[in-house]
Amino acid sequence: MNLLILRLLAGRVALALFSLLVVSAIVFAITAVLPGDAAEAQLGQDATPESLAALRHQMGLDVPAPLRYWQWLRGLLAGQPGLSIVSGVPVSDMIASRLPNSLLLAGLTAAISVPVALLLGIASAMWRGSWFDRMASSGAVAVVSVPEFLVATLAVLVFAVQLRWLPALSSAPNIDSLAQMLRTFAMPVLTLCCVTVAQMMRMTRAAVVDQLKAPYIEMVLLKGASPTRMVLAHALPNAIGPIANAVALSLSYLLGGVIIVETIFNYPGIASLMVDGVSQRDMPLVQTCAMLFCAVYLLLVTLADLCSIVANPRLRHR
Repeated sequence: MNLLILRLLAGRVALALFSLLVVSAIVFAITAVLPGDAAEAQLGQDATPESLAALRHQMGLDVPAPLRYWQWLRGLLAGQPGLSIVSGVPVSDMIASRLPNSLLLAGLTAAISVPVALLLGIASAMWRGSWFDRMASSGAVAVVSVPEFLVATLAVLVFAVQLRWLPALSSAPNIDSLAQMLRTFAMPVLTLCCVTVAQMMRMTRAAVVDQLKAPYIEMVLLKGASPTRMVLAHALPNAIGPIANAVALSLSYLLGGVIIVETIFNYPGIASLMVDGVSQRDMPLVQTCAMLFCAVYLLLVTLADLCSIVANPRLRHR
């Protein structure tokens, strides 16, 4: 690894950290200008101005916004984003109780969607123009066009209401068997996989096809390499950078899909906790959950950039 690659890697990491700082200011500003606050949500519309002022002072809502932002950012960096305005419980404890559930759901989705999408994308690129390629590409476009909430709703209607194979809600109780785990996660994982597999498959196919059109592939064919060896041994290693970006961007769609899926299936994860925080105007909870989602997105994108830099042979041999 030469000095140029190290400078590029350091630049990407520094850019990600700066982006996260900017995002924190945007998140705080957006939540600060939302109509209503936790005091109004708790006391209701019939509360007197005196009682609202007293509760706002007790919750610290009358502190100037820049000072509140600095206190919140300092606590966030220290791993202590503050207390929930509604329940008084530390936000870190509330997130810690839900984070394993979200990680399990995202991990199962990634473990299924990534191999399937890569396999379909590489196969479509190898047999481009064939009936398999046309069917896979048309199916991917059709699935991408359907929003997650519609897929989740149709899954509930078909598998839970009509066929009664699966439960309509995935409350994630204590799972003690593989069959119970499959019943609990089947519909949420299926819903999330639909969009991620389709997006990842299309971008993987495009990356491999772009390499197959490169001039060096003609030399590989002249040497008598088989189509499988041509793709796996020559085109695929050079497409690692674009494929890493495809995987990262596709998995980042889980952030939006998880919010819908956890709400529809009543899954106790971070996204449903954030939705509850929005409805209760619990801004410390909403801000921390939003920063967690943004941090995961920036981490995925940054890892994809780092893979692209490291996998670039022109940079490695400078």
